[in-house]
Amino acid sequence: MKDDLLKKITTHQATVGVVGLGYVGLPLLLEFQKTGFAVIGFDTDQEKITRLKRGESYIRHIEASRIGEVFRPVAGTPTADATTDFSRARECDAILICVPTPLTEHRDPDLSYIEATGRSLAPHVRRGQLIVLESTTYPGTTDEILAPILESTGLKAGVDFFLAFSPEREDPNNPHFRTATIPKVVGGVNPDSLAVAQALYGQVIVRTVPVSSTRAAEATKLVENIFRSVNIALVNELKMVFTAMGIDIWEVIQAASTKPFGYMPFYPGPGLGGHCIPIDPFYLTWKAREYGVVTKFIELAGEINTAMPKYVIVRAMEALNGHGKALKGSRALLVGLAYKKNVDDDRESPTYILWKELERHGAIVEYYDPFCPVVRPSREHADLAGNRSQKWEDIPGRKYDLAIISTAHDNVDHNALASAVALVVDTRGACAPASNVIKA
Repeated sequence: MKDDLLKKITTHQATVGVVGLGYVGLPLLLEFQKTGFAVIGFDTDQEKITRLKRGESYIRHIEASRIGEVFRPVAGTPTADATTDFSRARECDAILICVPTPLTEHRDPDLSYIEATGRSLAPHVRRGQLIVLESTTYPGTTDEILAPILESTGLKAGVDFFLAFSPEREDPNNPHFRTATIPKVVGGVNPDSLAVAQALYGQVIVRTVPVSSTRAAEATKLVENIFRSVNIALVNELKMVFTAMGIDIWEVIQAASTKPFGYMPFYPGPGLGGHCIPIDPFYLTWKAREYGVVTKFIELAGEINTAMPKYVIVRAMEALNGHGKALKGSRALLVGLAYKKNVDDDRESPTYILWKELERHGAIVEYYDPFCPVVRPSREHADLAGNRSQKWEDIPGRKYDLAIISTAHDNVDHNALASAVALVVDTRGACAPASNVIKA
């Protein structure tokens, strides 16, 4: 069974299915297609499937021409397919699961997407298939949660089908790394599962990194993101200390970065965004409680980062007071809706928290982001859906009392913004020093 699948993989005769066609799944599917594998994308969102089959891209950094050439070529037949029909999972030799793992309102792990995907796939799992979970989660999810669901029809993981975990390491629009050039950590429920998973990823990824178990692979991704969370919390705390002392944290970081060893720069901001760093540490703190371990360091970092939006609002209120204005009734412009620069990904963006805090204090809020022209529907901020970005050329005439730079896109002239708005609160160190620019 293993040898048959390995032969299909190494000769590129295997069909690869990807469940979840978002920022992780769609680039992964395209890499396998590019290498010559037959690919099928699965998603519960019919709109995504429809747009792909029309040759449209719904992710900014993936060009529509790339989608068109594989899903709707001008000549020839499509080399990729997409569907909401999970019964077609039977056609796949390998199925890679890339679905969200958010938090509940009580900041506990929400594995509902993994569980629903498992239930959708289970009736169609067949002998000799490889199934890999890529969604970031706590150690034990693959063998404690996903495996029993997939085994519900009688097949056994590691015996009748192969099961592995390989954490996604996608960094949207990173100019230096893409899916194929980022080493891939792989762990299996048994040696055979590891062998076939490593062989599959080895066809498209520059290097695979095998570990002893799915739990070790799951833990690896958490360590990567907790490392970032803790260090960002550190510079956020230093920002508050140095601001009180009249010291520019960005100047200090730039100077410290000249040390060629023993230092790695991290940068402060208005809070954490994206689908990883604000969420992943809480997966480990939740699981650690099962073992009677209190993760004080991780939780403290989370508290500091979560408090950043309110710190920014306090700085804004102080700055307005210095200009003889109250936040209540002021016109405020949020600059940057995406969670990081140069992407259209607004998941968990701290800008939304700033928006809600500004409105709670009575401000009139609008936003500008060339990458996010309209606020998309979401569970967390459904009431803001449909709001549209202001046009850059209209900003001077809107007579804003305050602009808060939440995300500093490279294609935005932040110094020109400071010339057009009475007061700028800069959370990213994007503006040159000016009398009306306040760092926060």
